[in-house]
Formats: sequence, C-alpha cells, structure tokens
Amino acid sequence: MTQTAQNKTMIPMLDLKAQYLPIKEEIKSAVKEIIESGRFILGKNVESFENEIASYHNVSGAVGLASGTDALHLSLNAMDIKEGDEVITTPFTFIASAESIAYVHATPVFVDIEKNTLNIDVSKIEEKITAKTKAIVVVHLFGLPANMTEIMELAKKYNLKIVEDCAQAFGAKYKDRAVGSIGDCGCYSFYPSKNLGAYGDGGMMITNNSGIHETVKLLRNHGTVGPYQHGFIGFNSRLDEIHAAILRIKLRHIDQYNQNRGKIAKIYSSILGNAVKCPVELEDRSHVYHQYTIRTPQRDKIHEILKENSIASVVYYPLSLHLQEAFGYLGYKEGDFPECEAASNEVLSLPIYPELEPEKAEYIAKTVLEAVK
Repeated sequence: MTQTAQNKTMIPMLDLKAQYLPIKEEIKSAVKEIIESGRFILGKNVESFENEIASYHNVSGAVGLASGTDALHLSLNAMDIKEGDEVITTPFTFIASAESIAYVHATPVFVDIEKNTLNIDVSKIEEKITAKTKAIVVVHLFGLPANMTEIMELAKKYNLKIVEDCAQAFGAKYKDRAVGSIGDCGCYSFYPSKNLGAYGDGGMMITNNSGIHETVKLLRNHGTVGPYQHGFIGFNSRLDEIHAAILRIKLRHIDQYNQNRGKIAKIYSSILGNAVKCPVELEDRSHVYHQYTIRTPQRDKIHEILKENSIASVVYYPLSLHLQEAFGYLGYKEGDFPECEAASNEVLSLPIYPELEPEKAEYIAKTVLEAVK
C-alpha cells in the first residue's frame, strides 16, 4: 500500500503522550503538591485511590501495591497457597500469571484455551482438579472476561479459591459485575500500557474478603503490625504516592477511555470481519480491548507489511508458557495444549488506544486487508 503524506509517521501500538496532554495540568499540579508535601510513601493519595477503586468495583477493600505481579503473588500468599499445592491457570498469558504461583512454591497446572475467546477453556478445568488443587488463577485476556459462572460453580464444588487476573481488563464487566469482584480477589496492573496506567509500575488487589484484605495490606509493608513490629515475614510492595495521584486523575476518565477503545475495535471488525478472525463480542460480558487481537495463518506476512507501512503490531504471545524454558521443570511438551500453540502461530495485535484517530484505524485495517489478498 502506498502511504499518503499524513500516514508516513509511525503509528504506534499506543500513544501515552496523546493521553497525557489533555490532563497535563491536573497531573503537574498533583505531582507538585506531593513533592512539596514531602510524603511519598503510603500517603493520602494511596488511601484515597484505594477507596475509589473499591467503590468503582463495589467491593469492601483494595490494597495498592508495587505491581500487578505482586498483586497476584501476595494474594496467593494471603490465601496460604504453598509448596505441595496446585493452582490451575492458562498457559496463554503473560508469565506473571503463572510466575506468581511459582513464587509461593506451588505448582502451576495448565489448562488449554477456548478457540474463540482465547481465555481458559472451562470445560477442561475439572479434569485437572486433584486433591492438591487449591485455587484457579483466571486470566481475563486482552480485556475479555472469562466464563466466570462456570468457574465459580467449580470453585464451590471443589472448595477452590479464585484469583482474577484483571491486568488487561480494568473496567470490563461480566453479567453487569466488574471483573475482579466475582472471585475471592481481583488483581490489577497499572503498568503504563494498561487501560488504566501509571507512569511506572503499580498494582492493586481488590476483595470482599476482610481476611485477605488485611493480610495483603500487612504483607505489602514487611508484615508491619506496629512501629518496627513485624507479625510475620512480609514484602516491600507499596504503590507510590505519585503514581496513586496520577491514577486517581486517570480513573475519572477510564470509562471514556474504554468506550473509545470499543469504537476503534468496531472500525477494525467492520472492515476485517471477513478477512481474518476478529475478537468476539459476547452478550453476557463487556470487552475493554486492552488489545485488539486478530487471528490468521497469514500473521507473519501481515506483520511485515504493517511494518513496511510504518504501522506497529505485536504478537501476544509467540510461545505459550508450557513451552517456556522457565517452566521446563513442569514436564510439558509440544502438543499438550493445541489451542494455545495454534493461537501462538496466528495471533497479531493491532494498535489500539483511546486517542487513535478513526481514519488511522481505517488505514490500518485496509492495510491488513491488502496484505491478506
């Protein structure tokens, strides 16, 4: 495709500067206030942000943490998941989803994904449950909620804890309930590229379980129960005050950000629907499009042509976790999870962010169309 003059500039996967400019003065003012206050750790902004997040999700408690990975890790720790236990999750996700299980010395047990949603295949979970199974880490991949109804039924039947990995799904809903509020706890990442992103690392755990809430709150701060008094061995995982202040400002815009992502997704799907497999929209859940991920056997060709036309695209994920060297000790092999492996060979994520102009989205989609001819 020959580019027009306006399209010669690289179209990135996301444009954080475009998001910053409209709220620039608010952010500058908030950061200046914190610097002048001299209070940088666990101050009023962290507390206020926790309360606002809890209110947004209609839960009783939230704990600001240093990363989404820590949110998963400390949640499993608070649930007393330990060596000898098994925790079920998907291998088609970012490594943190399973890494956090390894952190508490439990064994990750992988289950294949659904072809249409790329989320964990609920029909395959029960056969993996043993006497050692203690929890399921449910990933709401790319912004689409997993099948929580059947997962919660399994949890009740087998007395399992449910950790919702919502790193890519802030603001998504399942049957009118916010993801993260359905299981025992929900874990969020505020990595800059996320739908709600800080200007550095950050995370959050939300829950309606007072025990989990209080334990994670203590764990994040060295198990501190009083001035230089430590009830147990904890961690250093505190959300910075400056990040909390920035996230509070962005939280006021998150629903509009997600709506804008949905509009871009509709443009893509309307143009690409007959040429590639587009993300699914399901009646009982809302997709917040952290990624707009297509599937096609012509993935590599499209990837190269987009690059030639100065359009970014990324493969999430090129190698499933069961085949990663880091998890070689689990003994999985190629062919164990065919849907994951097929997806790894076909998925390609296109640029999507709230400020992406519709005409650029159309240009991207039409470039993909030309590539598959």
